[in-house]
Amino acid sequence: MSKYETVNVTRDGAVARVAFARPDSLNAMNGQMRREFYAAAREINMDDAIRVVVLTGEGRAFGAGADLADDSGGSGIMAGAQTRDDLVHEFKPGVLAIAEAPKVWVAAINGPCAGISYSYAMACDLVVMADDAYLYQPFSAIGLIPDGGSTWLLQKLIGSRRAFELMVLGEKLGADKALEWGMANRVFDKAVFPEEAMAFAEDLAGRSPLALRYTKEALRFAATASLGDTIVKEADLQEFCISSEDCPNAVAAFFDKKPYAWKGR
Repeated sequence: MSKYETVNVTRDGAVARVAFARPDSLNAMNGQMRREFYAAAREINMDDAIRVVVLTGEGRAFGAGADLADDSGGSGIMAGAQTRDDLVHEFKPGVLAIAEAPKVWVAAINGPCAGISYSYAMACDLVVMADDAYLYQPFSAIGLIPDGGSTWLLQKLIGSRRAFELMVLGEKLGADKALEWGMANRVFDKAVFPEEAMAFAEDLAGRSPLALRYTKEALRFAATASLGDTIVKEADLQEFCISSEDCPNAVAAFFDKKPYAWKGR
């Protein structure tokens, strides 16, 4: 049983499932949820037994964004000056806990994904969606701008023009279009979505832990570095990987056509 009230955390072997758990409000994020999510993310990121994390929502939604009616010390729509503080000191750590994690995070978007919940999903390394799920940037309809890193994350994924279009027009982007635009990696039938999402994560967890971790690190570095600096970064990481216990044993198993049990060291 999860020790949190608004986030459910479960473990199955090398895969952890972290789920937003306010289904009666479509998992809208109040102050308690964003603080509990950050605590849960830190807990999972420090768990050496976990290699892959699935981020999803309980019930029929991934997340409806910030809870605009939140009066629990959070950034409800009437919070005014506190909103900036909440974004910088509570939402930002949660998003970065995903993006900067040493583990692979997979967003399993099981239904509507809107507002700042969108940022948490797009911060993940991989995204799978149910075929009836959608992404939605509602900010312009209420006179706000996208936040939680959306302007950075979406521009990196799909370019500034498509990102701007999604943000200012506020159109819902379905799973098939998200797949076409490169915002999702897989789309699964909603009837079997939870099982398919976990199978996807389990397949990842069965691969080289060092390759998963350091490929993520190399990509993050390359996003803001020059080509030359990126080659040096890759060389540094490759030196570490090739000197590991796993690499020579995995090569030997490959030539022997045998499976290899990854140690992650």
